[in-house]
Amino acid sequence: MDETQPLWEPVQRTYAWVQAAAAILDNPAQLSAMQVRRRLRGLLGAMRRWQGTVGPLQAAIAHFLKVTRSYWPGLFHCYTVPGLPRTNNDLEHLFGRYRHLERRITGRKVVARSFILRGAVRLTAAVATQTRAFAGHELVPHDLPSWRMLRRRLDQRCAQQRRQCRFRRNPDAYLASLEDQLVKLILPS
Repeated sequence: MDETQPLWEPVQRTYAWVQAAAAILDNPAQLSAMQVRRRLRGLLGAMRRWQGTVGPLQAAIAHFLKVTRSYWPGLFHCYTVPGLPRTNNDLEHLFGRYRHLERRITGRKVVARSFILRGAVRLTAAVATQTRAFAGHELVPHDLPSWRMLRRRLDQRCAQQRRQCRFRRNPDAYLASLEDQLVKLILPS
């Protein structure tokens, strides 16, 4: 007990700082984004100023400050946008639920190649259909040029994936066909 006694004060101080940061970000008083930002900035300033007093935990406090600084630009959006969750747990839950459904539907243990190619569209459709059922007239694209551009991008990704697959299956034949195409372009007809 006497040997660990000097270690308790730095642990208690560090724990209090982290708990204070969590309480500020929890925002039970429903403060504005600017007020939360100001309070957290003050706490982080105190932590930076007094981090030398926590002895062996000084590196942990430096890491906490560094990570908080890297997240700083996007840390306060949840206080200005109503309904925006403070963590990405809901988003991770959404992706996990979609992955689970894909596994049940396809029977595969790994993600299907089609999800990699068309995942942005498929995931958006899956999320939207969970909120409500859509009528046929609602599925008609309203902005036709942007819809065509999206289709073109998806088709380009599919074509690139097919080329990669052909190369992996038989690289010699694939390279020979590319050489033939190049020769036809170079030689006059």
